[in-house]
Amino acid sequence: MKQILRKTPLGQQAFKERSAVLAGGRRSAFLLCDGVRTAAEVLDSTKGLGVQQADIDALLELGLLEPIAASPIELSPSPAAAQAAPGERLPQERYAEGYTIATELTGKLGLKGFHLNLAVEATTCYDDLVAVAPRIRDAVGLERYAPLEHALFG
Repeated sequence: MKQILRKTPLGQQAFKERSAVLAGGRRSAFLLCDGVRTAAEVLDSTKGLGVQQADIDALLELGLLEPIAASPIELSPSPAAAQAAPGERLPQERYAEGYTIATELTGKLGLKGFHLNLAVEATTCYDDLVAVAPRIRDAVGLERYAPLEHALFG
C-alpha cells in the first residue's frame, strides 16, 4: 500500500514558527504532504530541491508528519480528477510546480525580496500563490517570471 502523509499539529506549529528543521527543500516537501499525495509523489516533486527519503523519514521521526491509512478507494482519483481533460493539470499540481519556481525566484532577490519570499512561503494552495504571482512578476520582470506563469496558468 502506498504511504500517504499529512502534517501533524506539531508540524503546522513548526511551520508557523519557521523552525530550522523545515529549512530548504524540507519546507517544500512538508507543504506537499497534504493527506492526498504519496511519499513517492512528494519526493518526485521535490527532487530538484535535493529532498531525499531520509528527509521525509526525519520529519516523520520528529512528529511533524504522520502517515495515514489509505484504502484502495481513497487512492482512486477524485471525481474532479477523473473528469479532468487529458493533459490538464489539477490546481494542486500547478501549485506544487509553481511554489518551487516562486521560492527560487524570490529567494534570488536577496534582502529586497525577503517579504515577498515570506508571502510565497505562507501560501498553502493554488489560489494563494496566484494572488502573490503579480508581485513576483513585478519584482523579477516578465522574462524571469515566464516559467512561473507557465506553471500556474499554462
